[in-house]
Amino acid sequence: MRIFGLVGWSGSGKTTLMVSLLPELVRRGFSVSTVKHTHHSVDVDKPGKDSYRHRHAGATEVVLLSSSGWAVMHPLRGAPEPTTEELMSRLTPVDLLLVEGFKKHPHDKLEVHRPALGKPLLCPDDPSIVAVASDTPLDRPEITVLDLNDVGAVTDFIVAHCRLTAR
Repeated sequence: MRIFGLVGWSGSGKTTLMVSLLPELVRRGFSVSTVKHTHHSVDVDKPGKDSYRHRHAGATEVVLLSSSGWAVMHPLRGAPEPTTEELMSRLTPVDLLLVEGFKKHPHDKLEVHRPALGKPLLCPDDPSIVAVASDTPLDRPEITVLDLNDVGAVTDFIVAHCRLTAR
């Protein structure tokens, strides 16, 4: 399973790019899963529901199953966040795992950059950033710069960089 990330400042368009890349990659014949890291506390369960009650009663993991899908909730209870490798080992194998966030993990990444946000580029300080997608041209001869609005070109780059071959 190949892993490739999207990083950038909040508001740069990482999620917008991710949801544009997914159908293009799938159309090209690749199976793709995603992992999203957030610094915010998130709870996908609702107080009062049975699964919420199971978790808060001390279950190590709670699996919620319905005819439309299933989810595993694994409360950390103060333990450190799992590594990307630990998360990957729990996923169904796919051609490509797209990761949004996880800036500090050393997997190869594409930086999503919008100069209008007034934030500096991350790539000068992160050797794992292998390209930048920007909504305006950048004079950065040391790194590949892609048009953020050209999803086909960004997809081409990821496919080539990750050496993906459709089945």
